[in-house]
Amino acid sequence: MRKITFALAVSAAFIACGTDKGATETKEMEKNEPGWIQQTNIYEVNLRQYTKEGTINAFRREMPRLRDMGVKTLWFMPITPIAKKNMKGELGSYYAAGDYVSVSPEFGTVEDFKALVDEAHSMDMKVIIDWVANHTGWDHTWTKEHPEWYLKDSATNDFQIASGMDDIIELDFTNKPMRKAMIDAMQFWVEKTGIDGFRCDLAFWVELDFWEEAKARLDPIKPLFWLGELDPLENPEYMKVFHAAYTWKWMHRAKDWYQQKWKVDSLLPLLEDYERAPGIKTWFTTNHDENSWNGTEYEKYGDAAKALAVFSITWKGIPLVYSGQELPNKKRLEFFKKDLIAWTGKNELEGFYKTLFELRSAEPALSAAADAKRITTTADSAVFAFLRKSGNSEVLVVLNLSGQPQRFELLDSKVTGRFSNAFSHAENDFTTERSFQMQPWEFLVYKK
Repeated sequence: MRKITFALAVSAAFIACGTDKGATETKEMEKNEPGWIQQTNIYEVNLRQYTKEGTINAFRREMPRLRDMGVKTLWFMPITPIAKKNMKGELGSYYAAGDYVSVSPEFGTVEDFKALVDEAHSMDMKVIIDWVANHTGWDHTWTKEHPEWYLKDSATNDFQIASGMDDIIELDFTNKPMRKAMIDAMQFWVEKTGIDGFRCDLAFWVELDFWEEAKARLDPIKPLFWLGELDPLENPEYMKVFHAAYTWKWMHRAKDWYQQKWKVDSLLPLLEDYERAPGIKTWFTTNHDENSWNGTEYEKYGDAAKALAVFSITWKGIPLVYSGQELPNKKRLEFFKKDLIAWTGKNELEGFYKTLFELRSAEPALSAAADAKRITTTADSAVFAFLRKSGNSEVLVVLNLSGQPQRFELLDSKVTGRFSNAFSHAENDFTTERSFQMQPWEFLVYKK
């Protein structure tokens, strides 16, 4: 959905890894998660803007390229029909559904989507779809068949508009038949097309017990991945259901850090807050909301964009990449009309993402739950170095988060032995070679 600004108030001192209540709850939840989640990545598909045709079948031509880039999970923005009444712009919002159990003619058919899911599975990729439970468009089929399933505005005696966004209206989650029909619709997509999970739009706007009911109904069919559009710092109770959630506050803090030229230390308390929060964290530098409404990652983060992308892929959690970041896409995409990504045939960052995605898949140290520990250096005001470790697998990441060259040394004795640079394949023995000279915004990633 269009971006919601979260008002969060949390602060603490940075620690490497937690053994607190949040971490305990996370481990309890992990017992019920599909095993593939731990080392997956997520690629968000904006189907309308991805190809000239903007269809499911046209997107299938891109899947071998994405597989070769190392993409593991495809997240499709809503593919359901878009309501016509009070429609925004020329084509309307994906998030104003007109029906929950069919595909918009703009994109294709249910059979087309099932074929895509089957093909993705043959390529060892998973597929999740956006699920918009809180609201529908004004002429969704339910508005005619079951108007009693909606909240009413006492002032107008009409359907209740969802938080000022006048193309959508809110459902009544005290209505049990509506809840059952909603879960039946979700079950349709699991059974009919074989999807592997849901990205749940504005999940915290929907009563928690609905998501608990939905998960209890659907997980016995197959273990599903539940990704919630919510921040675990603001709504930790929802992580009883959702495996992973957004790091909205980190994304906004990183923008302020870059634009206001703060020191690295200004970011560290927030990382501890997320460490303490339950569930898996999803890290990203842009998505459909951010790109369209707040600007591209390059508008927000400038020269730091690639270093922050490295952080998102290598820090503890699951990375999320948006359509076109491999280009890289440096324009805001229109939301309510056709605005094709300006593909050039040469994706300059494809190798960058391929290297990091393949490293994440191969190294247990980069699994979502593996420990992350900051490594002290002689330039900690500008450099953020950290070690990920799981058994014999170790990955060292060194980020120069400043616009100046940095000469420094690693001070932490925990980094020892021979490591290979993931990009250049040059070897370093950090038992004896502990000095660095890095250019502004440079990043280094090593595997042991």
